[in-house]
Amino acid sequence: MVGANKADAHFTGVNWDRDVDLSEWADLLLVTGGDGCPRCDGTLELHRGIEVGHIFQLGTKYSAAMQCTYLDDQGVSHPMTMGCYGLGIGRTVAAAIEQNHDENGIIWPLPLAPFEVLVMALSTKDEQVVEQADRLYEQLSEQGVEVFYDDRDERPGVKFKDADLIGIPVRLVVGARSLAEGQVEVSLRRDGEKVLVPVENAIERVLELLAG
Repeated sequence: MVGANKADAHFTGVNWDRDVDLSEWADLLLVTGGDGCPRCDGTLELHRGIEVGHIFQLGTKYSAAMQCTYLDDQGVSHPMTMGCYGLGIGRTVAAAIEQNHDENGIIWPLPLAPFEVLVMALSTKDEQVVEQADRLYEQLSEQGVEVFYDDRDERPGVKFKDADLIGIPVRLVVGARSLAEGQVEVSLRRDGEKVLVPVENAIERVLELLAG
């Protein structure tokens, strides 16, 4: 039984010598890492990848319909041969996350991050904490920084866990204890190292981290 080059159709009772001219045979198999190269002394290495872009050869189907033509060197009109490409936004995001994450969640590369800085008010019941967090959020926004402000009435543990999960690159945390000493906490999602800086230097420090 063989295919008939037609949807849902097959030929049965096919005889190789009688019905099919087999001029060439080939051994086909799936390659594996370490296979030798047929043209050199090298070996094959296998790596995972994600297709994020596509190129399509459209031919003259659309150009002919739109009468999109050009003149050749003999002055004869021809439809243009068209092609197009596309980048998969979802696939690009998936590829970035696959390469930038840990057991706690996403670690966004700065150029792709939906927000650059996360400002977190640890206690929304503390007026001084909220006031300072509001001020830092406004100052960063005025600097053109894309800021996500977590002012939810949640426990600090929940906020920190969610912060790790969504993976915004720079974190600026305002807590009652550190604020009482005139400081706020600044950290990078990538390495998690926390540094206490004076409140008046917080914006400058964040901008330095964003500049790399």
